[in-house]
Amino acid sequence: MPDEIVSIHRRGAVAVVTIDRPPVNALGEALIAALHRAMDTLEADASVSLMHIRATGKAFCGGADLAEMKRNLADPTSVDAQIAFVRDLQKVLQRIEDFPCTTLVEIGGAAMGGGLELALACDLRIAANEAKLALPEVNLGLIPGAGGTQRLTQLCGAAIAKRLILGAEILDGARAAALGVVHWAVPRAELSAFAEATADRLAALPRGAVAAAKSCIAAFADESRDGYEEELTNTRNLLLHEPETRRRVEAFLSGAR
Repeated sequence: MPDEIVSIHRRGAVAVVTIDRPPVNALGEALIAALHRAMDTLEADASVSLMHIRATGKAFCGGADLAEMKRNLADPTSVDAQIAFVRDLQKVLQRIEDFPCTTLVEIGGAAMGGGLELALACDLRIAANEAKLALPEVNLGLIPGAGGTQRLTQLCGAAIAKRLILGAEILDGARAAALGVVHWAVPRAELSAFAEATADRLAALPRGAVAAAKSCIAAFADESRDGYEEELTNTRNLLLHEPETRRRVEAFLSGAR
């Protein structure tokens, strides 16, 4: 899909989504709109098994576009434009989180504020050891308003979320991995190869099973849902309606003693 800011190219079942908005891939209205268009394309493509998000340049995403933020807040009596911007950012991040396939993000440089919130919306995160990750909004008297307070707390627990958000602490990739903010941290020189190999391995897993597993995991955080019952329902549906599940199970059982 051609796009000046966000592009998609396929590597087998992997859809590689590349953000390219120099100099720091700042989150502005145009980038959010481009991410929405990318999701329109990917949500309609049943042949995709994994979405791999990456970025060009030294920064993964430096956070909000400061020029747009200044424009939105030019009238001190109104913040409606800025709230509408953050709401739209929340919406596209929710679409990424809800994508039925595995989402993997490759963080080669700074992921600050909304940039880290974008990464937190993905299922799996790989960072360069040299990357810088933070939710520094309290430095401005603000909060991480695009889902950061919610996703980081669910991911790492309230203690780590309070440490990082209330203290505006900046982590390198290795420390982020130690705290559970990212899943893997590797030297920057190895990042692209590691991310590609990981994406290819995960893309080989059955899409139906991945979607069902993601749904059941999401049920844990929703008190209105019975995750145990959903496990049974999804298992039944996979066995009855997913040919790939039946094929793999039968192959496994035929080799069992």
